[in-house]
Amino acid sequence: MYTLTADKCRQVIAALVEGNSIRSVERMTGIHRDTIMRLSVRVGEGCLLLMDRVMRDLTCERLQLDELWAFVGMKQKRATQLPERGEFGDAYTFVALDADTKLVPCFHVGRRTAVDTAVFINDLRSRVINRPQITTDAFTRYYDAIMGAFGESLRLCPNSKSVRI
Repeated sequence: MYTLTADKCRQVIAALVEGNSIRSVERMTGIHRDTIMRLSVRVGEGCLLLMDRVMRDLTCERLQLDELWAFVGMKQKRATQLPERGEFGDAYTFVALDADTKLVPCFHVGRRTAVDTAVFINDLRSRVINRPQITTDAFTRYYDAIMGAFGESLRLCPNSKSVRI
């Protein structure tokens, strides 16, 4: 079995981080795209474990929450026509961003549902130890999730998209 050297692994990951597609990295490095994908999954899992371990006891003062839309396999309209939808269709990446340091204390990939929003907010709550100001895009499910995770001592800021905890 062929094993990539550490130098080749760094080259592949650097190219992917720079925004190159998997096929362009394949052409640049001569490494098969399946190997590149397996390497990126392995590195991503390692990053997830590191993030989960290190991003704890944070004192973020101002957090901005938002979602990024994408689709898996096909768009939602087509995915609803399938007998078993599975992972296909709309996918949202919920992201928390520290407005001052640009640190991403947590993220969550799922659907734009109350359950996925609550999972994201509960994960965020487990990572911060203070009471940050949270600004959102006014997605209504955030308010209930934040109330559930941070408690009843919330107050809306004059800008109705912000919540002060």
